[in-house]
Amino acid sequence: MRTSRWKKFALAATAVLIFSGASGLAQTGSTDETRRKVKTKVASAYPDLARRMNVGGKVKIEVVVTRDGRVKSTRVAGGHPLLVQACQDAVKQWKFAPASEETTQIVEFEFHPGN
Repeated sequence: MRTSRWKKFALAATAVLIFSGASGLAQTGSTDETRRKVKTKVASAYPDLARRMNVGGKVKIEVVVTRDGRVKSTRVAGGHPLLVQACQDAVKQWKFAPASEETTQIVEFEFHPGN
């Protein structure tokens, strides 16, 4: 369990470093790459009200993916209420690699308010 937390932390830290130059933008979500590979990602829009209020942070969405790679359902696992709907709308458009069974995984989005 400790390794899994460390792996998630390292993935999140890497994503922050990669995307830190894009202030005021929503970042493309990330997943635990040991699970289903994402074939098509759609970036989340940064809701206008959240941007004007300088709301940022992480949003976690639990995603159920069908065998053929379509998103079957989503559930908010955490994040600011002004940001979660935009993330759910984006991740519902994602396509994953096919697998032998339906899977569930967490997708994280990160928003950085502009300065």
